[in-house]
Amino acid sequence: MKILLTNDDGIHAPGLAVLEEIARAISEDVWICAPDEEQSGMGHALTLTRPVRLRKHGARRFSVTGTPTDAVTMGLRKVVDGKPDLILSGVNRGANLGDDVTYSGTVSAAIEGALAGVRSIALSQVISREGAAGPETFAAARAWGGRVLAPLLTTPLPPRTLVNVNFPPLAPENVRGIRAVRQGFHDYARGTVVEGRDPRGFTYYWFGLEAIEHTLDHGTDLEAVSEGYVAVTPLQLDLTHHASLGALAARYAP
Repeated sequence: MKILLTNDDGIHAPGLAVLEEIARAISEDVWICAPDEEQSGMGHALTLTRPVRLRKHGARRFSVTGTPTDAVTMGLRKVVDGKPDLILSGVNRGANLGDDVTYSGTVSAAIEGALAGVRSIALSQVISREGAAGPETFAAARAWGGRVLAPLLTTPLPPRTLVNVNFPPLAPENVRGIRAVRQGFHDYARGTVVEGRDPRGFTYYWFGLEAIEHTLDHGTDLEAVSEGYVAVTPLQLDLTHHASLGALAARYAP
């Protein structure tokens, strides 16, 4: 099996090293193409207004001066010898739950893979603010990654779908299991805008993150992780709200 690895935290991120461990337990035919530096929150951005450069860091290990989407594009077209059988994106440092998937470079890299017709899976390690297993740990992802991926390698998936995996912020022995769940939604939009002044006296703004209160709907990724389970969520790229098509069609009928 030929596997392409990528992420949004950058080529030197510790989560990518964990992902490589997980991938090499599946196959020795592993290729890496990731952004040069952190690209968190880039979503499905594609670099169009400047050139993208490809850098080699060793055998089958490359980085790009661009976004996670750029990395997958370059991986498929310029790096991997032949079409990969699997694309793995992550392991992201932090959650990609609920509607946050629309911001996520980790998930968007998997989206790009799915658009190319490759089985694609995004993996993220939720980080506990209380540091239940240490604020920097990927222990749950390392221990549970293989168990999560094994069924996903053979489960039939429709075209233009991908799978989003989130590991809870727990020591491996405290993880309660794996749940297949739907995408949840946060109760309100997150983020603050912090205003400051640089040394030259110019105003700047910095987008911040803050804790969000959740009303945990049953059967969602948010609920599963909060209860100590690995959340496995299939996502589709068809964003059409099919239930509204009839009403809109009637509005435009001659």
